[in-house]
Amino acid sequence: MTLRRRQFLRLAGAAIATPAIARTAFAQAYPARQIRLIIGYPPGGSADITARLMAQWLGERLGQQIIVESRAGGGTNIATEAVINAPPDGYTLLLVAPANAINATLYEKMNHVFLRDIEPVAGFIRFPNVVVVNPSVPVNSIPELIAYAKANPGKLNMASSGNGSTIHMSGELFKMLTGIDMVHVPYRGGAPALTDLISGQVQVMFDNIPTCAEHVKSGKLRGLAVTSTTRSEVLPDLPTVADFLPGYEASAWYGFVAPKNTPPEVIATLNKATNAALAEPAAKKRFGELGAILLPGSPADFGKLLAEETEKWGKVVKFSGARVD
Repeated sequence: MTLRRRQFLRLAGAAIATPAIARTAFAQAYPARQIRLIIGYPPGGSADITARLMAQWLGERLGQQIIVESRAGGGTNIATEAVINAPPDGYTLLLVAPANAINATLYEKMNHVFLRDIEPVAGFIRFPNVVVVNPSVPVNSIPELIAYAKANPGKLNMASSGNGSTIHMSGELFKMLTGIDMVHVPYRGGAPALTDLISGQVQVMFDNIPTCAEHVKSGKLRGLAVTSTTRSEVLPDLPTVADFLPGYEASAWYGFVAPKNTPPEVIATLNKATNAALAEPAAKKRFGELGAILLPGSPADFGKLLAEETEKWGKVVKFSGARVD
């Protein structure tokens, strides 16, 4: 009886240990092949630039190639659902941005619930937008913009890269906190919106700093303020919107997530490699040139940011009445 009991205990112990051993072996082997990083944006923009830089630096640390794959369309929902529906093995990742947080409220019907269906991995960068006006608009500061808009309700056209975009929502948050009336004019992307702003077809835009900084420096556009809570090193002479409008903050950010139920060991491996990449002088220098600040931290830190941004932009979407179905 004693022998049989010992044999049973050994077998039971082995059965319990097997899943843990399998997970450990999987984590030690990961990554054993190339990884796909899917983005919901077309090539050439800030999302694509960020994804390719991080793919290169992460690939060097993980010892495997990371392929950036663009699946633009559907307000990033096409890319999001491609990753959510992929095997949770760490070989298909998603670049996430404020659009993902905004879409949770913007779209009434979706095939996924963003926060429920993903595993946060790591943040990359955060950077502000810039409140810019065509030089023909007779304002030189945020207080003057507010006063002019109140004196001329509906006269200013506010351009954006699309309904529900970060640029759009940054402007809607400004309208919500000031009570001013500016007419939203959505474009199919930031480039055509910026072109029309420079030509004077529209008058105001809350554009991403990497794409409009040079136009501000050259005088083609007049910069009024940055939308972050601190000044930007790229445009150091510009104050923040919050200097005149306490509580205002709007910034773009990038990071990446994995499908729900991706093993914690894989998440930890990716997070560690990301933080190591962001600590490199080359990353600090390159992202600094883009006007971005780094977002190192744990998966839980990034998950907290995603939850806070989803709640924040949900309120702004409801205020704006924006809908995309």
